[in-house]
Amino acid sequence: MPKKVPFVTKEQLDQIVEQYPTPFHLYDEKGIRKTARDLYKAFSWNKGFKEYFAVKATPNPTILKILREEGCGTDCSSLTELMMSDRCGFTGPEIMFSSNETPAEEFRLAKELGATINLDDITHIEFLKEAAGIPERICCRFNPGGVFKLGTSIMDNPGDAKYGMTRTQIAEAYKQLKELGVKEFGIHSFLASNTVSNEYYPELARILFKLAVELKEETDVHIGFINLSGGIGIPYTEDKEPNDIFVIGEGVRKAYEEILVPAGMGDVSIYTELGRYMLAPHGHLVVKAIHEKHTYKEYIGVDACAVNLMRPAMYGAYHHITVMGKENEPKDHVYDIVGSLCENNDKFAIDRELPKIDMGDLLVIHDAGAHGFAMGYNYNGKLKSAEILLKEDGTTQMIRRAETPEDYFATLKGFNF
Repeated sequence: MPKKVPFVTKEQLDQIVEQYPTPFHLYDEKGIRKTARDLYKAFSWNKGFKEYFAVKATPNPTILKILREEGCGTDCSSLTELMMSDRCGFTGPEIMFSSNETPAEEFRLAKELGATINLDDITHIEFLKEAAGIPERICCRFNPGGVFKLGTSIMDNPGDAKYGMTRTQIAEAYKQLKELGVKEFGIHSFLASNTVSNEYYPELARILFKLAVELKEETDVHIGFINLSGGIGIPYTEDKEPNDIFVIGEGVRKAYEEILVPAGMGDVSIYTELGRYMLAPHGHLVVKAIHEKHTYKEYIGVDACAVNLMRPAMYGAYHHITVMGKENEPKDHVYDIVGSLCENNDKFAIDRELPKIDMGDLLVIHDAGAHGFAMGYNYNGKLKSAEILLKEDGTTQMIRRAETPEDYFATLKGFNF
């Protein structure tokens, strides 16, 4: 099984910490670029393929610009994500706007930017028409309902998800939108999250390809693209093999040639909207051990908390931890690695077997490059940490400074701090 190894050495990290105090999020430019290039190679058989990076995963302009250089667009779900994409130079069809319960001002900006709007519900047609007008190119999100399975394994439960239209609704939506002047249609669907299976995308592709053929026959519309959305995940634990993007791409190609090509739809572009797969392995949360406590359990207190990485506190997510410089020492201690929030779930690890940790040791919390900094908040008046880019040449660049108390107080009115 693959072993999780930090993308920085102890010596590199010691130098970085001299310049930037912990805690901070550290991103690996080399790894990000390689993942993007491999994705494009895996889908190079499709002339119109494009990755729309899910901005929600890592909303940092420097990261977005790196991905744009690798040919990616952005997948936006809010006003500020649209604004960030615009200011980073993404234009028109480089932006997908997939939102739900969407305010009118967000539809207006998406239309103004020329983004491809992905409608979540049939009732949004009239809402969009009144708010911004109907564009000539549009997408609709499909929800097949029920339970989504791969073989005997249940992957997720689309029937309980708030996203997307039913089969009947999406057909009716296409008819209405065609009457309103839409020339090109897309199909979008998201059935499962963080799958560690090479079968997910090919199976989803088969569902959407068959739907595309049926909708073309039923409604006589031009389907220009099919968006497989996200869902390809990463192995957070060392007991799982990572997804093979080349196997996944080949699986989608086979489905494409079996279903779309015979139907005369061999010109359909394939899109993806990956966030976690693109960034999670290429981000570390770097923290320092500052306290130890010996009561009913053994605790190591670090200088970060759930504000910096919410996933473990929110739903018990596992993140691998490396004690830098002690990678080869025996894991003969059992610790809870905890932060300073006034909540007992503020724990990065529970009963984790690790080498002996001494005060001042640097710990790398793995796979924090997506949905890490992005999910931060200010409970207890805690402040978000900095984001640092480890560049391809080995130098570093601060790409977001740490918050200050002045930032925290800046939105308050009527008081002088």
